[in-house]
Amino acid sequence: MRHLGILAHSTEGAALCFLSFCQEGFAALGPHEHPDVTMDCIALARSMPAWDSGDHASIRDTLSVSVARLAKAGADFFVCPDNTAHMALELPGEDLALPGLHIADVVADRAARDGRTRVGVLGTRYLMDGPLYPVAFERRGIAAEVPDAADREIVNEVIFEELLGGVVSERGRREYARVIGRLAERGCDAVALVCTEIPLLVTPDVSPLPTLDSTRLLARAALDVAIGRAPLPGWRGGPYGQADSNGQADRGGQVGSGGQAGTGGQAGQEAGPDSSS
Repeated sequence: MRHLGILAHSTEGAALCFLSFCQEGFAALGPHEHPDVTMDCIALARSMPAWDSGDHASIRDTLSVSVARLAKAGADFFVCPDNTAHMALELPGEDLALPGLHIADVVADRAARDGRTRVGVLGTRYLMDGPLYPVAFERRGIAAEVPDAADREIVNEVIFEELLGGVVSERGRREYARVIGRLAERGCDAVALVCTEIPLLVTPDVSPLPTLDSTRLLARAALDVAIGRAPLPGWRGGPYGQADSNGQADRGGQVGSGGQAGTGGQAGQEAGPDSSS
């Protein structure tokens, strides 16, 4: 089995991804069994000034340190359970020390396989205002919708004032359900929870739309790679979808035995109203 490295940027989402990866291992391999996994985390506080100033290059440098430490710990590949961090990881620069799965690739592939045509996007303000998910969905013929400006502020506030500190409030849950309901009114047929802490708050039973849980989808995709159901990814940071040395599109996901990009789910797990289940 392959050794997974988890590049943590925000602690709650990284912890949920770690637990989900281990639980997926138990389900696939038997009680108490999972592939080796190592997590490295440089405190988010050290990167917040750079996020606020838009200095993504310095954030990439910080994240690169974590990837290098994961490589030294023996990891074969990495995942970063922080959607917003991928905005920095995508910057041009030296190859990261390990290949990694791109979280937007995993989520958008699952949306495509579920037949989604218009997906709402909930995440940090940095992510909702940026191109990461619109580009990933557009490549698959899917429209991306973000909440209006006022609702984006509410979504972002709950993330930074509550979820990143492990606080889950009924007020936050109600606000998110309201925002998702408005996305449904605009024609969305699913909502992508693309801040990895949001699944702590929004569960399928309270969401007005089917959910794409980026945290658990990434964990499942990582397990597929770790146990050999999917090959190692080829992405080592840099622009999303750029050509590799063989002239092929280099993507965060991988091609499985069926010729489709891996989605972190087995056949038989892909149907149902909650795309993360």
